[in-house]
Amino acid sequence: MITIKNDKDIEILRESGKRLAQILRLVSEKVAPGVTASELNDLAMKLTIEGGDKAAFFNYHPKGMKRAYPAALCVSINEEVVHGIPNESVKVLKSGDIVSLDMGLVHKGLITDMAVTVAVGEVTAELQKLMNITKEALNIAIKASQAGNHIGDIGFAIERFVRPYGYGIVEDLCGHGVGYKVHEDPFVPNFGEKGKGEKLRSGMVIAIEPMLNMGTHKVKLMKDDYTYTTADSLPSAHFEHTILITKNGAEILTKE
Repeated sequence: MITIKNDKDIEILRESGKRLAQILRLVSEKVAPGVTASELNDLAMKLTIEGGDKAAFFNYHPKGMKRAYPAALCVSINEEVVHGIPNESVKVLKSGDIVSLDMGLVHKGLITDMAVTVAVGEVTAELQKLMNITKEALNIAIKASQAGNHIGDIGFAIERFVRPYGYGIVEDLCGHGVGYKVHEDPFVPNFGEKGKGEKLRSGMVIAIEPMLNMGTHKVKLMKDDYTYTTADSLPSAHFEHTILITKNGAEILTKE
């Protein structure tokens, strides 16, 4: 069921999004060659606790999964698309890597969700372009998120922008409603048809998260039951914002 947030909820979500954006900025600034994924997770958890909040992903047990997620932060490196576990093996960042940092925050009982992809040291022009296009795809999707439009309009906008670059648009994973739960209706695919899907209404809160692969759009799930990688082991980039649908367009909640 799609939920509509009231004015009180929205104020809490604005504060949640601001806090989350600050945490991810500080964690992103820690990214450097030689830093481990576990260190990034520890910092994210430390900042969350210091703010009096909770990490939405820590011990979150999605329906159908064998176990709860064991960390505050998803750290996905290079060909890892999403949900990379940072604290069950030693994952050391190297110069030339790109790393997706994805996190949810619970503030006063309400949840926001955000992701950024960060370069580790100097990266190739090819990887920088992949990150730039993915980030711009998110911006274009947000502009398409107008009250009265449909979910399909969001995916269509992403697809129309990305296709000329030849990147694989991940189809098996998508954005979603958020706020009262980590994952709510509706699903928000990164491809679609104009005018199709649920109608966007003022008060809806959704997380939009383009995931673009250097090669194929296909992904595979690893043995840890959480980490998705590209099927051809080529790099992937991921950006995400939680937004509020308003009568005057979309408001980005996950910003400082």
